[in-house]
Amino acid sequence: MKRREMIKVSAATICSTALASILPGVTWGCKPTSRIPSYLKGYENQYRIDPRSAALKYFSEAKFGLFIHYGLYTLLEGYWQGKHSKPAEWVQFRGKISLKEYESLSDKFTAKKFDADFITDMALNAGMKYINFTTRHHDSFCLFDSEYTDFKSTNSPAKRDLVRELSEQCQQKGLGLFLYYSHGRDWRHPHAPNNDNWGGAARPKYNSIEESYKYGEEHNLDIYLDFMKNQITELLTNYGPIAGIWLDGIGTPLSKPEQTHLFKAQNLYDHIHSLQPQVLVSYKQGLLGTEDFKAPERHFKGSSEVPLEICNTLQPYSWGYDKNDSAGHKSPDEVMNMLAHAKSMNANLLLNTGPLPNGSIHKDDLATLREVGRRIRNIEYKVYQ
Repeated sequence: MKRREMIKVSAATICSTALASILPGVTWGCKPTSRIPSYLKGYENQYRIDPRSAALKYFSEAKFGLFIHYGLYTLLEGYWQGKHSKPAEWVQFRGKISLKEYESLSDKFTAKKFDADFITDMALNAGMKYINFTTRHHDSFCLFDSEYTDFKSTNSPAKRDLVRELSEQCQQKGLGLFLYYSHGRDWRHPHAPNNDNWGGAARPKYNSIEESYKYGEEHNLDIYLDFMKNQITELLTNYGPIAGIWLDGIGTPLSKPEQTHLFKAQNLYDHIHSLQPQVLVSYKQGLLGTEDFKAPERHFKGSSEVPLEICNTLQPYSWGYDKNDSAGHKSPDEVMNMLAHAKSMNANLLLNTGPLPNGSIHKDDLATLREVGRRIRNIEYKVYQ
């Protein structure tokens, strides 16, 4: 039996013996074996009084997390027809790749070396307390087994639910699992915000009409909003305790103040909290102001009235794997400086790696994270003091 298969069998055994009383009214796809989520160990007393306040305290003290951008775009390594896309995870948009051409990439998605056990060990050894994983990026390809789409990893040659594999390992090892979900920017769904109805650059500007998209009076945003709500419900009912839902839609036409209400985002936030009360919600630098924390990208210089997380990437620019950036990954010194900067802002650092097409971690990122973990353990830079 292969190591990954042994891990899966072991995790399934743990799930089958879990307690159903962890949170009233919650249907877990994989129930943890303690009365609170494993990542909230040490926060038991506060959790029993107020699960979300316990989660907020945990998050504000976590300091360091791992971001993972992985999907179909990874297979193109930042290039389409010889032209470089920046950032690499936007290659469908920048390259104006037709839906038919882009969807065909799923026939090559194997994730052969994606190893959740290895990744979670790597994060722990680096001193990280949580992981944020791209369940569904702007291209709409899902790394989980959703009943609301056939465009997913379980339908690819990989035939794997990567979210499940990662959730099982996080639960076993006490890591918080945050789930990235592209909200409002979708380059595939027929009823997602489009350039025709909403203006701006919601979708690739194809030279000819994409016949699968709905336009004008045929376009119904509510169908898309239901699709997203249904998928987020799956993520919160099929994968055990989740630390956070991390929404990414800032920059779409619907995030303009005069159109924000069309998102019905507060209804979604309330729904998320009703499914798992401890779950934290973020919408990058904030959409409504009712989010649990802010998660702006690397150059943020403002302040925040809620817990803050600064996102940065080990590649020079891209978040998904970019072979053009292969020689310029961040060094341990640079990461330690990022941690010190985040500390000065009373913020967490969410540090991204973009796995290679086969799902393995770039050797430079692995070496850097190993050294960062060593320094943190030796308290050379006293990052957490």
